Amino acid sequence: MVDMQTVNAWRNAPRLNAFAPFFERTASGLGAMPDRDIPVPDMRLLEYDLQCMTFWDTHRRLWGHFDKHYFASIPYRLEEECRLGAAILAHCLHVWGHSGRTATFYSLGAGAGTLARALARLGDGRLETLCCSPTDGNRACFFAKQASEHAHFFHGPFFELDAQRYASDQGLHVFRDGFDILLEDTTFQMYGPDRATQLGFIAPRIRKDGLLIQVQKIAHPDSETYLLREHQKDAQFKTRYFSEAEIVAKQRDVLDTMRQLQVDLKSTIAALALFFRHSIVTWNSGNFYTILSSNSTTALNAFTGSMLKPAIPAEYCYEQLPLRFAQETPTGERWEWRPSRPAFR
Repeated sequence: MVDMQTVNAWRNAPRLNAFAPFFERTASGLGAMPDRDIPVPDMRLLEYDLQCMTFWDTHRRLWGHFDKHYFASIPYRLEEECRLGAAILAHCLHVWGHSGRTATFYSLGAGAGTLARALARLGDGRLETLCCSPTDGNRACFFAKQASEHAHFFHGPFFELDAQRYASDQGLHVFRDGFDILLEDTTFQMYGPDRATQLGFIAPRIRKDGLLIQVQKIAHPDSETYLLREHQKDAQFKTRYFSEAEIVAKQRDVLDTMRQLQVDLKSTIAALALFFRHSIVTWNSGNFYTILSSNSTTALNAFTGSMLKPAIPAEYCYEQLPLRFAQETPTGERWEWRPSRPAFR
């Protein structure tokens, strides 16, 4: 249970105040759009994997305005979306097949919820998905391309989705028993640096054998290292899609303030350890990381074992992956990234 002082601090945070005009313009397609090119995944990096290709073919049809901005801003994040999307779908279908119940997925943040809508369409009733956003433009994009009656949208910030809301809102009843997978996508860093309190709010919503996936921008203890990675992102990747003027404008409007709300990897893992026995870094792109956490080694190993190897050029990845953190001695279980399963030629 989060106290009202914390909720009020989140309500006064940059995401709902200083950043709000930027996100509204972007979600409505009125600004911060790529003005040079639109990103598409490099299927060579995904080894032409059929599951990833199928996911992408559905995902691309459901894009809103914010997707163009987001995937043009983070190096190889679109390839990671395809890699994650295929693994999430496989995991949720396994939950459905094994338990006989509908699987549940929640994307906390993530603009207009394109991932959640794609999963709902591909799941075809075998999973229910939820996403949230306080931005009107994201809500409009969601319902313009909802894609499935099994995709749900909450118009508001993540902290308004408390136990009382799940109990009282008929449209959210399917999620009252929690989520098999909860994805927090670059959202906490816009509300504050207290990861323990933020995680304490969402962790009770994850089933005991469920998974938390986080895509976060991580601070670095060495400021020069952080800035070098930022320069690589801006000069070598973002310039493919954005003009210099657009890159500078975002730096001024959002990124300088957001940096103050980021925490380093050590602090991130320490906060996760308060709620989860196991965490694994499965992707790194400069200052961005994908981190999986769970209290179930079975679920965590099954999920990571269903993922392709990271689809990113070596020069953008600064960690030896997978990078595992555990509160107890590993059981000796070994796994490898799954091999690509390309279409027959």
